[in-house]
Amino acid sequence: MPIDLRHLPGSGPRPGPRETIALLAGLMALNAFAIDAMIPALPEIGKSLNIARENDQQLVVVAYFLGFASTQLLWGPLADRYGRKPILAAGVSLYILFAGLCAIAGSFPLLIAGRVAMGASAAVTRVLVVAMVRDLFEGEAMARIMSLVFMVFMVVPVLAPSIGQLILLVAPWRAIFLVLSCYGLVMLTWSWLRLPETLHPEYRRNLAPSEIASAVVASVKEPLSRGYTLALTATFGALVAYISSIQQIIADAFGRPEILGLAFGAIAAPMALASWTNARVVGRFGLRRVGHCATVAFAVVAITHAVAVSAGLESLLVFIILQGLTMVCFSFASSNLSTLAMDRMAEIAGTASSVQGVVGTVGAAIIGYAIGQAFDGTVRPFLWGMTACAITALIIIVLTEPKRLFAGPSAVGEQIEPHAAAEA
Repeated sequence: MPIDLRHLPGSGPRPGPRETIALLAGLMALNAFAIDAMIPALPEIGKSLNIARENDQQLVVVAYFLGFASTQLLWGPLADRYGRKPILAAGVSLYILFAGLCAIAGSFPLLIAGRVAMGASAAVTRVLVVAMVRDLFEGEAMARIMSLVFMVFMVVPVLAPSIGQLILLVAPWRAIFLVLSCYGLVMLTWSWLRLPETLHPEYRRNLAPSEIASAVVASVKEPLSRGYTLALTATFGALVAYISSIQQIIADAFGRPEILGLAFGAIAAPMALASWTNARVVGRFGLRRVGHCATVAFAVVAITHAVAVSAGLESLLVFIILQGLTMVCFSFASSNLSTLAMDRMAEIAGTASSVQGVVGTVGAAIIGYAIGQAFDGTVRPFLWGMTACAITALIIIVLTEPKRLFAGPSAVGEQIEPHAAAEA
C-alpha cells in the first residue's frame, strides 16, 4: 500500500513510499545495530575493563535495554506536544554524543552508564516510529507497513555481528562505538532533511500533568493496549534473553566462537523474510488470526526445542535451525501484537507508544537478564526460559480477547487521511 504524505501538515520535501519505509527502518535499526554489533566484542570488553564474572558481560546488552525503557514516557508526551520531527532530532543527537562517551570509557561502570544513556536517547526512535506509522495507518494497513519497516530493520541483526567482527579485525572494541556515532549522524541528517511532520494538529496535546496522566491512564486501562502490551513483554523477554546469551551459547556451549556472526545471521535472516511475508498475509487473514497463530507456533516450537535438548538431541546445527524457526514465529507474533496494542490509541499515539514501550522494555530486560544469568555452560536454561515466555504470552492473549481468538480481518485497515476525508 503506498504511503500518501500529501495531506500531512507542514511543508517541505516529501519522501516516496520506499524512502519513507527505509528511513523509518533505518531509525529503528539504530537500536539493533547498537545491541547486536556489540555481541562479538563482549569478551574483549571483559578483558579490557577487567570484568570479573563472564556473565556480567551481559550487562553491556541489558543496560542498553534498561536505558531504552527509562525515557520512553518522556519522548511520547513531548512528541504529542511539539511534533515528531524536532523530538526525534533531539533524541538522535544525544545518541550520537553518548556513543562517543562509550568509545572513551575507561571503566566498566562508566561504559554501563554510557550504554544506559545511549538506550535512553535511542528510545525516541522506538516511540516515534510506531507513533508516526500510527499517525498514518490503522488496523491491517498499519500491520503491513510495520512489517515492511521491520523487514528492512531485520537486515541489521543479520549483518551487525559480522560488522562488529570486521571492525575488531582492524581496530579495538571502542571503534564500534565510533561507527555507531557516525551511523547516528547519518540518520539524523537524513531524517531532518527528508522526514515530514506526521502529527496532525488536532491531535496535539499540552504538557499539563493532568493531560499526560490521563493519557497514561487511558493507555493502561484500555483492554487491548494493556493485554497485548503484557503479551509483548513476555515475548520480548525471550528476545532479550537470546541477544544476551547468544555469544556464550555459541562460544561456550558449542565451542565455536569463530562462527558467531554466521550463526547469528543464519538465525536472524528468516526473521526478515517473515516480516516481508507478514506484510502480504495480514491483510488477507487479519491481525488476530496471524498474530494469535504465530504466538501458538512460537510456544510449540519453543517447547519442541527445549524437549529436544533435554533429550540429548542438541547440536549446533539443530540449535540454529530450531532457533531460527522460533524467531520466525516471534517475528510474525511481535509485528501483529504490537499493532493490536496500538489499535485504539490514535488520539494519544505518542504517549501510548511510550507507556507500552516502558512496560515492555523494562519487563523484557528483567526477564531476559534473569534467563541470561542462569547460563550454566549449556543451552537448557535459555531454552526453557524462552518456552516459559512463549507460554506466558499465549495465556495473556487468551485472557485479553477470549471471544476473538483467531478472528479474521476487521473492517478497518484503510489508510488514515483525516485531512483528505475532510476535503472530500
